[in-house]
Amino acid sequence: MQYTKASTVLSVGGIRQQFSLPENIHLSIESAHFLRNIQEHLNVVNEDPVDIQFNPSGYLFLAGQEQSAILEENYQIQRAEGAAVTLLTPQQLQKKFPWMNTDGVAIASFGFQCSTREMKTDDGRGVSLKRIHHVNVRMPNSIEYQPVECAIVVNEAGAWSGKVAEMAGIGNGPEGTLEGIKLPVEPRKRYVYVFHCPNGPGLECPLIVDHKGAYCRREGFGGNYLGGLSPTEEDEPDTSDLEVDYEYFQDSVWPTLAQRVPAFVSLKLKSAWAGYYDYNTFDQNAIIGTHPLVTNMYFATGFSGHGLQHSPAVGRSIAELILDGKFKTLDLSAFDFIRFFRGTKVLENNIV
Repeated sequence: MQYTKASTVLSVGGIRQQFSLPENIHLSIESAHFLRNIQEHLNVVNEDPVDIQFNPSGYLFLAGQEQSAILEENYQIQRAEGAAVTLLTPQQLQKKFPWMNTDGVAIASFGFQCSTREMKTDDGRGVSLKRIHHVNVRMPNSIEYQPVECAIVVNEAGAWSGKVAEMAGIGNGPEGTLEGIKLPVEPRKRYVYVFHCPNGPGLECPLIVDHKGAYCRREGFGGNYLGGLSPTEEDEPDTSDLEVDYEYFQDSVWPTLAQRVPAFVSLKLKSAWAGYYDYNTFDQNAIIGTHPLVTNMYFATGFSGHGLQHSPAVGRSIAELILDGKFKTLDLSAFDFIRFFRGTKVLENNIV
């Protein structure tokens, strides 16, 4: 586990409110509010201002005819939860973004800023049967490790959270029992491509998610863009390394982007990198809270691609659990570990 391979530093860095679950919507709203006002939280007197390069430009989901009903249903949920989103017809989309080809688009959802915030409370409960008393700390490139006593362990090891849980004995019990339920998080490799197009969309370009799955966003002011596409389950790449498949861009990503933004026909691929999703194989949603048996292990993992945009609000929620024993600001109990034992999936309709 190395920081250079962590999901945060290798992510695309988008923040959206267009989710179907109220919990995810509020995690985005709260986190964006924190980032937008970062100086209030992290500024140090007599030091340079904190620069996280927070550049909100909007998030645009495009739906074909077969996805339009789901997008409209999600829109109603998002508006009810205070998200600042609007629906656009193909005609409105063309007027707002004249550089876009709207063929095949039935409707679009545009999230343009952060809006109201909702405060909720809920009581939590757990069964104390086991505790972690120390963790083994090993430095990179060393075979030696040192046990360190601890009162609380927060497992936010991203794509390697499942392995960390196994080290604590989680999932090592008999099959079909709570003790035998593993943390269902594993690494999934995703490619991010950097390309240049001098005649591409300008500053008004949001992060675009085509109904075929390909996405792109502007990167800086020099005609550079980031883009990619999550593979199908059958085409998941090997996760043993972070090598990039450049043919995947040529064969799968570029054709969709060029069809949607005609200027991208003449784009030039500059570079690329690969990173890991902390992929929840059970329901592709977050795992937040304590383990029901190892009660001093807290989870903040399994986000399956939207961890960075939710991290400020999740960090606060974990702090509330540790300090107060319950969620106080946002009720995230739906994301608890026990759902794996019960077989209750918390499904999100908007996974990118």
